[in-house]
Amino acid sequence: MVIKKGPTKGSGGKHRNALRGKGATPKAEDRVYHKAYKEKKVADRRKMADPRLAARRRAAKFTSDSDDLVIGRNAVLEALRVNVPSSQLYIAARIEHDDRTREIVRLAGVQGLHLLEADRLEMDRIARSSNHQGVVLKVQPYQYSSLADLADRAEKKARAMEAANSAAARINARPLFIALDGVTDPQNLGAVIRSAAAFGANGVILPERRSASVTAAAWKVSAGAAAHMPVARVVNLTKAIESLRERGYYTVGLDGGGDKLVGETGFEADPLVVVLGSEGKGLSRLVREACDAIAGIPITNMVESLNASVAAGISLYAVARARRDAAAAQQ
Repeated sequence: MVIKKGPTKGSGGKHRNALRGKGATPKAEDRVYHKAYKEKKVADRRKMADPRLAARRRAAKFTSDSDDLVIGRNAVLEALRVNVPSSQLYIAARIEHDDRTREIVRLAGVQGLHLLEADRLEMDRIARSSNHQGVVLKVQPYQYSSLADLADRAEKKARAMEAANSAAARINARPLFIALDGVTDPQNLGAVIRSAAAFGANGVILPERRSASVTAAAWKVSAGAAAHMPVARVVNLTKAIESLRERGYYTVGLDGGGDKLVGETGFEADPLVVVLGSEGKGLSRLVREACDAIAGIPITNMVESLNASVAAGISLYAVARARRDAAAAQQ
């Protein structure tokens, strides 16, 4: 006969049901009756009173890692002068004002910005730097257009000019876009936007990845042209070119190895997309294959390539000149 051994003292078997659902034993600092709990509360109050941590908490209410900030007196003044869309201006408490800070405060008031005063620790935290000179400008995110909206507006403008008696007006009103493939410098982007506005382009097209964005730096270099030049971001630049081709556009890629010269491809008087690659790498393979023509800018052997913004200005001028010549030939 087999005799079963019952629960023994200390095994937990005797009161097993009573122990169910209790979970792990709380830490000493989590037990309200324990000495460690009181010590933790005292330490927490000490941390809350730390001025550096308090400044960090206050600054976190107004800023985030994704905020686009302009710091420094000269930079903030330039941004306000060209009407960079902004929301808040931070001024250091007890700042020693000069002509620049007085003009900054005046422009901020004219533009209806929120003025917030902060102490030195808060300013360092907001600017993520100590070199802010007592002024920080929070810039609003740029509002991009869709590719369809860009094309619709350009084509509507072209249709409105079809009734004009001037051949030059009709040709110059034909849609013209400039697309950037792999240009990652926001200052280059700002210069391209400025050139696009100067030569009557209808918009700028950017890929979402491996490309500069319209930040405060790009806006400043554009000298305010970003306020009037729509910019579209697309998931895939090659597919964007193909979708525009279905709407009657031609695409000319700018590359040093092109077999034609800018302004002499034969597509200048048509609805056109000019694509620029990055300095050094040039156009990507798929984008290059999607182009109807590859054109180059004649330069000496002393220079390997041109800056993207310089190449954009030259190519847009060449297109504008070719359109003028085409209009003159029809008169």
